[in-house]
Amino acid sequence: MTNAQSPVIVITGTPGTGKSTHAQLLVDESPIPLRHINVGDLVKEKGLYEEYDAEWQSYTVDEDKLLDELEPIVAEGGVILDWHTCEIFPERWPDLVVVLRCEHSQLWDRLEKRSYPLKKIEENNEAEIMQVVLEEARASYPAEIVVELRSESTEDLEANVTRIVEWVKSWRQERGFES
Repeated sequence: MTNAQSPVIVITGTPGTGKSTHAQLLVDESPIPLRHINVGDLVKEKGLYEEYDAEWQSYTVDEDKLLDELEPIVAEGGVILDWHTCEIFPERWPDLVVVLRCEHSQLWDRLEKRSYPLKKIEENNEAEIMQVVLEEARASYPAEIVVELRSESTEDLEANVTRIVEWVKSWRQERGFES
C-alpha cells in the first residue's frame, strides 16, 4: 500500500507456529500503532464462511467476503494480518510477509496441547515438513518481502519481533515518515 503511512504485515505459518503471539508482541513493541487482525477469528465473528467442517474443526472461508471485509482496513495500513495461509491476499496488499517455521515434533506437541484431532495434527505437521506455507508465500509475493523466521523458543520470538520492529522503522524512514 504505497500511500499508507504504516505498513501492512502478514504473519503466516502452519497452525501452532506462534503467529498470534508474534503479532500481539509486535503490536506491543512497535514504534507506531499497529492493529492485529487474527483472520481466523474475523472469519468466525463476521460469518465470512460457507460452512463449518466438524470433522476437521475448521471453517470453509468465503474468500470474496473476507477480502471485501479486509480491503478498507488494509487500505489504511498499520495492520498485521495473522493467518495460516497468505496466498489469497492480493499481491499489492503486504509490505512484508513473515513465514514462521517450527521443527515438526515441537509443532506436533503444540497442536496436541490444543486438542486438535489426530488427523488435523498429521495434516498440519506434514504441511510444515513440506514447507507448504513458505512455498505459497514465495509463489505469491516478491522474494524481497518474504521472510522465513524460526519460531521454536522465547528467544526466537523476541529476536523475531525485534527484527520486525527494526524493519518497520526502516520502512517508515525510506518513505520519509518519522518513526
